[in-house]
Amino acid sequence: MKLWQKEGVTTAEQIERFTVGRDREMDIYLAPFDVLGNLAHAQMLETIGLLTEQELNLLTDELKAIYKDIEAGDFVIEEGVEDVHSQVELLLTRTLGNVGKKIHSGRSRNDQVLVDLKLFTRDRLWQVAQATQRVFNRLIDRSEQHKNDLVPGYTHLQIAMPSSFGLWFGAYAEALSDDMLTLQTAYRLANRNPLGSGAGYGSSFPLDRTLTTDLLGFEGMHVNVVYAQMSRGKTEQTALTALAAIAATISRMAMDICLYNSQNFGFLTLPDALTTGSSIMPHKKNPDVAELLRAKTNRLKALPMEVTLVMSNLPSGYHRDMQLLKEILMPAFDELLDCLDIADFMLEHIQVKTNLLDDPKYDLLFSVERVNELVLSGVPFREAYQTVGKEIAEHTYNPPRTLHHTHEGSIGNLGNNLIVDHMAKALAGFGADRAQAAIDALLA
Repeated sequence: MKLWQKEGVTTAEQIERFTVGRDREMDIYLAPFDVLGNLAHAQMLETIGLLTEQELNLLTDELKAIYKDIEAGDFVIEEGVEDVHSQVELLLTRTLGNVGKKIHSGRSRNDQVLVDLKLFTRDRLWQVAQATQRVFNRLIDRSEQHKNDLVPGYTHLQIAMPSSFGLWFGAYAEALSDDMLTLQTAYRLANRNPLGSGAGYGSSFPLDRTLTTDLLGFEGMHVNVVYAQMSRGKTEQTALTALAAIAATISRMAMDICLYNSQNFGFLTLPDALTTGSSIMPHKKNPDVAELLRAKTNRLKALPMEVTLVMSNLPSGYHRDMQLLKEILMPAFDELLDCLDIADFMLEHIQVKTNLLDDPKYDLLFSVERVNELVLSGVPFREAYQTVGKEIAEHTYNPPRTLHHTHEGSIGNLGNNLIVDHMAKALAGFGADRAQAAIDALLA
């Protein structure tokens, strides 16, 4: 029987198929976290007298055995079993009989799935943070490696002023450090305990919600039981907004790489191993990796709006609409983690062309340097600007190719140490060590 099913009452097969949907498929993601939630809940039940010490030991041992099966890939949601919560409870009951049936005391499937989703989202957000840090470190390394290699800077897709690959790589590194703050916010919202909120209105059992908060390593709890249920959807949307921010950075970088790799720009080269060819044009070396990165990350940017549309106009309380959020949230983590992995690989092997600005077609990039040269000799800026404009029009302009950029964040002073410090502070704000220590203790 299902967790909610009454004896002698059956549901039409067509209705069951429609209402379950892809839940069994998505719930495999939640399996380890459902066990963790059960472990914490069982410990709490023992402290308030709803389980004996012996019953707690039996449940704990069996739950840890199920967790090992999940890690080994041997856990399945059996045919006819509605979801992961039902499957775990079924396994406990098969082995422990009535003791297994006690695990649901003081709990609703609503707060059970909520705590699973919080733990899953917290875990995956930290995985994304670590993967983002790897790409960040790669960008900083390449920035330092190519800090003296100049490249045209553009505004309106017109050549504007000299830039450098040090600045270009470093710009995307700093973008990711800002994205990490958004990711930290999503993590901290996911790092709140809804367990004990029941169906959204609490319980008459004297549940110790502070204890389960500590046992699961949450930063705090969703205090109000109604709001705990209202966090469903908000947690997913905030997480996907953070993923979309990172996706937007990677997408923009991928577009630059596509552009800079083309023959008309010729600033970067992708090695043969990172490109594909044409079935008809033997000269082609297509930047498919960058193009697919651009498309995949652009698609991720749409997901927060999907959540917004699912949640539109819903009153407080739980609604089955929210089940669909799993299908939006869970695969998104896999997609972005894959994109970050391939972005790191591409950035490791991408080749930078040197001495680009020696080409006379880039002479005009140095017009501002010529203006500044006149200003430093005592000419007022507006007059210097007019003078250089006249030189360009009359073809008497002689570009000064020596650059003197010394301020923070410029060609001559990248400030990467400040960007690295910003990223380190953002990562420290997650508090992930506390969460991992709690999980390790639960499974010990």
